[in-house]
Amino acid sequence: MLEKAKIDRINELSKKKKAGTLTSNEKIEQEKLRKEYIKSFRTHMKGTIENTTIIDPKGNDVTPHKIKQMRKNKN
Repeated sequence: MLEKAKIDRINELSKKKKAGTLTSNEKIEQEKLRKEYIKSFRTHMKGTIENTTIIDPKGNDVTPHKIKQMRKNKN
């Protein structure tokens, strides 16, 4: 995940935006940090999904074929 300092900075910039005191340089910084955060989130979420197995109540593996194929291609 993203460093705590960067997340704190995102939150700080968000508060400044709500207050209406965000400068143009800070807007650019905010956008850059948001993109970095989203990229990190997606990477971690994809890893979580790829490593999840879904089992129905009868004990059968019902993991979607697409996820199984992603695992196979990864190896």
